[in-house]
Amino acid sequence: MKPDTATLPAWPYPRWIAHRGAGKLAPENTLAAFRLGAAHGYRMFECDAKLSADGVVFLMHDATLERTTNGQGIGGELPWPALSQLDAGGWHSRAFAGEALPTLEALARFCQANGHLLNIEIKPTPGTESATGEAVARLTTQLWQGAAVPPLLTSFKPDALAAAKTAAPALPRGLLVDTLWSGWFEKALALDCVAVVANYALWDQATVSQVHGAGMKCLSYTVNDDWAVQHLMALGTDGIITDRVDLFSPI
Repeated sequence: MKPDTATLPAWPYPRWIAHRGAGKLAPENTLAAFRLGAAHGYRMFECDAKLSADGVVFLMHDATLERTTNGQGIGGELPWPALSQLDAGGWHSRAFAGEALPTLEALARFCQANGHLLNIEIKPTPGTESATGEAVARLTTQLWQGAAVPPLLTSFKPDALAAAKTAAPALPRGLLVDTLWSGWFEKALALDCVAVVANYALWDQATVSQVHGAGMKCLSYTVNDDWAVQHLMALGTDGIITDRVDLFSPI
């Protein structure tokens, strides 16, 4: 089965993708991070999207607020007015103190104004997989309506990708895997994925050939060492998600 993405160019995304905006050089998933990644020459970014209690799609990786904001508790259980007041930069360094959590809509404006591409990881609060997948897909369709190259939607949660497929079947999807769990390949096919995005250590020649043979691309996360880059390129993989925007030139 080939992915149902007839309107998508053969593979419109660059090899290099900046993880959460600028890796670890700025507070992850903030507009400051995406600006810094762009300043290093990156034109495609990965971000994490989840739902607030009142249905706003915003950017944050963890289910809980403590690591990357000055808030407490589960982010998805708070309404956007409360989330929007949090400091999402002070934890990183004083230079970024006061940086706000962005909405996906705000990031869309930044990317489209600058010609940047996006990999949106659907990162649902546990128990909201289908609702988050549907909301992210519908909003992405609305925000990128008419775009030549839409964002690539990815998730570790098949239920989130399935809901995204139902809500917006034309958007490209990728299955994230941290282990080669039983049925991962069949699930990627069933979801009409255009890519498998794997922990870079999982790729070998046989797995790359298997994925390529099904018409899907091979992307890797989170690649921060030169030896790993050389290995992945020798295998013929297609995309590299990195924190080290200061080390690897995307040009």
